Amino acid sequence: MAERKVRVRFAPSPTGALHIGGVRTALYNYLFARQHDGDLIFRIEDTDSHRFVPGAEEYILESFKWLGIHFDEGVSFGGEHGPYRQSERREIYKKYVQVLLENGKAYIAFDTPEELDAKRAEIANFQYDASTRGMMRNSLTMPKEEVDALIAEGKQYVVRFKIEPNEDICVNDLIRGEVIINSSILDDKVLYKSADELPTYHLANIVDDHLMEVSHVIRGEEWLPSAPLHVLLYRAFGWEDTMPEFAHLPLLLKPEGNGKLSKRDGDRLGFPVFPLEWNDPKTGEISSGYRESGYLPEAVINFLALLGWNPGNDQEVMSMDELIKLFDLHRCSKSGAKFDYKKGIWFNHQYIQQKPNEEIAELFLPFLKEQGVEASFEKVVTVVGMMKDRVSFIKELWDVCSFFFVAPTEYDEKTVKKRWKEDSAKCMTELAEVIAGIEDFSIEGQEKVVMDWIAKKGYHTGNIMNAFRLTLVGEGKGPHMFDISWVLGKEETIARMKRAVEVLK
Repeated sequence: MAERKVRVRFAPSPTGALHIGGVRTALYNYLFARQHDGDLIFRIEDTDSHRFVPGAEEYILESFKWLGIHFDEGVSFGGEHGPYRQSERREIYKKYVQVLLENGKAYIAFDTPEELDAKRAEIANFQYDASTRGMMRNSLTMPKEEVDALIAEGKQYVVRFKIEPNEDICVNDLIRGEVIINSSILDDKVLYKSADELPTYHLANIVDDHLMEVSHVIRGEEWLPSAPLHVLLYRAFGWEDTMPEFAHLPLLLKPEGNGKLSKRDGDRLGFPVFPLEWNDPKTGEISSGYRESGYLPEAVINFLALLGWNPGNDQEVMSMDELIKLFDLHRCSKSGAKFDYKKGIWFNHQYIQQKPNEEIAELFLPFLKEQGVEASFEKVVTVVGMMKDRVSFIKELWDVCSFFFVAPTEYDEKTVKKRWKEDSAKCMTELAEVIAGIEDFSIEGQEKVVMDWIAKKGYHTGNIMNAFRLTLVGEGKGPHMFDISWVLGKEETIARMKRAVEVLK
């Protein structure tokens, strides 16, 4: 058989915000598709109409757009295998339900919720399967005429998959190897409900993957228990030869490692679990997002890629292109990955350092505007270049470099006590005059003149430079002193020095 074109899919339900675990699943599908020159399909699994949340679909699409994960076909992208929204595929599913019924692979069941509850009360650990279906109200125990009559009357029913007992089902998983499960532990899953004329996830998923020619199903570990059922469904339809290969990804665990990562963990420890801020239309609750928290999309991608996968070397910082080149499902972990949110902050710091100063400056401009600061773009670029290595988020830049844009009006008490000596006012007045006479106001030009003056006067270099810093910054922080005065310019430097001497003398 000729090698199949790689086609993978990400198929979320529009039931709320996109969890960061879902983002990682989509990312792994994307990396796999790109590495193999394949297609990535975006499908919406909206068969559970009760859980539908307005705006969720748009939110999911916006998240991937921000992250730089691009789809080749699907909802809002078009393609030859549509429609890509399950609620628009009712007639397709009905056709395949009929195929299973006609081939004796499924049956119709009329048991009411009350009847099922009664049976659960009667039989411990009851499940609807080969050992119990004979005592229930279904097309296997009722005459065909009665079944047809009930359907004609409009009685609600479900279609259940008929699972034969005591059969070993082998699932070949690209991450976990061979997984064998005996069919006796499986129940006769509901595949279709007449109440809403919609299939359940299991049937829709199999039919869609087959018709959309999906070659690999890469999904979360929570779907592993369903994989044997899916294998049986492929067999029942006669599609085993084109059944996709499976890869079940490790869970994302709480930072402590005990249990699955949840939104509550983010709330508790102060990190987002959603890519974008989410305003829940049902509760009005607002949940933080990586974008609004100041993370760069490249940092989020890099951070997520390494949660449950490693490239086989010590490299940590990788561009999307590098990730595509290196990604290998066989290097995914079988065990869960602790969500080390502090590592996410570290990645953001790394990407801020890597980005051109001009790009960081553009991102910093809105924060300056918030502070009522207007400055030339050239100055912002210069300041960013000096200070970006001190921050993990662009919003933190203001705290470390505000003095470049706003002159101090107060002077830090502790720094004054420690750094402002009895002769500081006199020395700063002298230094202001020295600076006024400097013709070459470059960093090097200033440094030579000032250091020569300090040596000539026999002053203590530390005392002079500490007092100088206090006059320009208002406290004992900031980069190299002559970097600061060069950015401020001669006039502003002298004005600040004179003001400080007036206040502190």
